[in-house]
This record gives sequence, C-alpha cells and structure tokens, in this order.
Amino acid sequence: MELAYIPSPSRGVIHLGPIPLRGYAFCIIIGVFVAVWLGNKRWIARGGRSGTVADIAVWAVPFGLVGGRLYHVITDYELYFSEGRDWVDALKIWEGGLGIWGAIALGALGAWIGCRRRGIPLPAYADAVAPGIALAQAIGRWGNWFNQELYGRETDVPWALKITSSTDGRVPGTYHPTFLYESLWCIGVAVLVIWADRRFKLGHGRAFALYVASYCVGRFWVEYMRVDDAHHILGLRLNNWTALIVFLLAVAYIVISAKKRPGREAVVEPGASASGGETEGDADADSATESKDEDAKGKAEEDVEDDVKDEVKDEAGSGTKKT
Repeated sequence: MELAYIPSPSRGVIHLGPIPLRGYAFCIIIGVFVAVWLGNKRWIARGGRSGTVADIAVWAVPFGLVGGRLYHVITDYELYFSEGRDWVDALKIWEGGLGIWGAIALGALGAWIGCRRRGIPLPAYADAVAPGIALAQAIGRWGNWFNQELYGRETDVPWALKITSSTDGRVPGTYHPTFLYESLWCIGVAVLVIWADRRFKLGHGRAFALYVASYCVGRFWVEYMRVDDAHHILGLRLNNWTALIVFLLAVAYIVISAKKRPGREAVVEPGASASGGETEGDADADSATESKDEDAKGKAEEDVEDDVKDEVKDEAGSGTKKT
C-alpha cells in the first residue's frame, strides 16, 4: 500500500502559445545562473574583478553543453542510431540527456580559452567556480524529475518517486528517486568544498579536484542504483568505471599539486589587487590621496610649531615671565 511518495509532474513542458517552456531546460538555465553568481563572489574574494567569471562562462557553458551531449550520445548511441530511431533526436538536447563527464571535460576547454584570452590561470578560475558547478548540478538534476527519467530500483519507501509515464519502455510504479539523491549529494559537495577551501586555503586547482573527487563518490553509489539501460564492463556500468577512474585522477592531482605547488595563488587576475577586485590604478590613486593628506597634515603641524616658537621669542624679548 502506498502511504507516501514523490509525485511526478503530469508533463515536463508548458506551451506559451507556439513557444514550449521545458522544465529540463529551466533547471539547466537556473543552475548556470547560480554557478556564475557564486563563482563571481568567490572570484572577487580571491582578488579578481567582478564580471570576469561571467565573461569566461560565455565560453565554458556552450562548450560544456556540447560536451555533455556528445558524451551522452556516444555512450547511448543505440537510442539515436539503431534501427527504428531517428538520428535527428540526438540534437534535441531539451528532451534530456547530458553526461556530466563530457560537460566538465569540454567545459574546461572552453574555460581555458576564456582564461587564456584574459591572462588568467585556469586552476584559479576552476577553484572559484567549483562549488557553483556542484550547485548547478544539484538544480539540473531536477530536470530528470520533469522528464520522469534516470530513476532507481523499485521501492516502497515514503520518499519513493512515482513514475506514471509508460513511454520508451518505462513501467509505471514507485522507484528510488536517484535524481533527488544526487541533487542532495551535490549540495553536500558544494558545502564541503567551500569549507575545505576556507580551512586549508586550497589553490592551484585543488578545490576543483576536491569537488570532482567527492562528486565521483556519490555518483558511483547513485549510478549503482539506477535501472535504465547502460553499457556494462566487468559487471559495472560504464559510468561507474568513469567515476572510479576520475576519482583516482582527482585524488592524485590533489596530492601531487600540494607537494609541487603548496599554498594559494597570490594573484589570480592581472591588474586586480587581492583586496576584492580593486585595480592597480585605483590602488595608486588611493595611495596618492593618502600621501597628499599626510603632506597636508605635516604642513599644518609645522605651521603650529613655527607659531609657538615665534610666541616664545616675543615673550623673551619683552622680558615677561610666565608663572
């Protein structure tokens, strides 16, 4: 008997006249805005200029979307290129299907291009945006809820997800809401990275590597629960192997980087100071103002001393004695 469950939306798209408004796309867009907003705050705190994160995101986000789609299409090619399928559906990104591994890989390439154009070290930028990316994933996972996809095994727990659609081989019933599990895990990853970055002053890409490693731990567990079709290697789903390999690479990077380049970057953006995005020109102007104030103060003190000396001379010359 079903006492409680998470209902699925009756539909994942609302039509505003001829324009379709898709829940999956909204989740992705909101996630990007949150990532840029938090990344900008962290970048300014590290000494960068406001707006730099958004400027580089103009390169990173499109590359990330293309990379995520490519990874999905390549690893699930039978959904688009097998008999009876239409390959044009591979271009319909709004219908769902983004692989985080491809999104991170190609998104990093786009970020590298943006950073190179501005003379910014990519590891420093990656450290700033890492928690925001985790939160973007947490929000983006709700797109799977709108599409009634990527759920886990059947269950009758009170937080089970009720699937009502029967398209593409779905069987209506209650299942583990793996989209929710991963969303909550990603929020925890963001909190972990923010805490560790403040506590240990992570630099040179180590905050980003911590995000990758900690995400892979949760993804391995969530992936193991899913029941959708996937390629298996030695009994494990392809994404489980990917999570395991990427986790080991991220941990190795943290260890090696900490030995070779300890500490944190002193300067993350040319022309910006470490006091929150102030430019060198602004700093010079402030220094010049302070110098003028000090000169004026010194001149005033000298005038007072001269007045006192003149008064003493006058009194001595008149023979007046003060008691």
